Amino acid sequence: MTSSEIREHFLAFFKSKNHTIVPSAPMVIKDDPTLMFTNAGMNQFKEFFLGNSKSKSLRVADTQKCLRVSGKHNDLEEVGKDTYHHTMFEMLGNWSFGDYFKKEAIQWAWELLTKVYKIDKESLYVSVFEGSKDDDALEMDTEALELWKAIVPEDRIIFGDKKDNFWEMGDQGPCGPCSEIHVDIRSKEEKAKVPGESLVNKDHPLVIEIWNLVFMQY
Repeated sequence: MTSSEIREHFLAFFKSKNHTIVPSAPMVIKDDPTLMFTNAGMNQFKEFFLGNSKSKSLRVADTQKCLRVSGKHNDLEEVGKDTYHHTMFEMLGNWSFGDYFKKEAIQWAWELLTKVYKIDKESLYVSVFEGSKDDDALEMDTEALELWKAIVPEDRIIFGDKKDNFWEMGDQGPCGPCSEIHVDIRSKEEKAKVPGESLVNKDHPLVIEIWNLVFMQY
């Protein structure tokens, strides 16, 4: 499947789920002094998440051109070391502004990956936020955990800490647990030697994150 087909299938899928398809925002940001370049799909929706304005559509999907060369998301030093870090890339995204939440987001992500892209279910692992014991004392994302239990075997669910499974816009602002989906594209021989769950979020070049479901509940 080509990159064009991946993009087309993604947008068509979420259009069928009543999402409004919006164009990619410019990579050079003009009206936000905190950013020089668009480095994530959520940048153009920042004012919606902050509550400063409202979206005309409650459900939106897009493919955003991103550039990461500085700041919080600086991938420049990683380019060339692996197969999945790039300075410029497209980020596919589906967004809900006060409409659906974890149930639909999880179910649709799984449906798109396994039924549209036809990725082998046995090659997929998911992660959920395990909670934190620091001053924030955040609870485990039990809602996402129970939703995933209805879809995948429990041995394919991995628990992650704040580093891997908690998203924050910055030191202040919207934040929340996230649930990642990882794919193991190693050979059958390699999978038999080392279980895939032990390689999730370990920088293995063939066990990689392909989706991050961010739940901004704080």
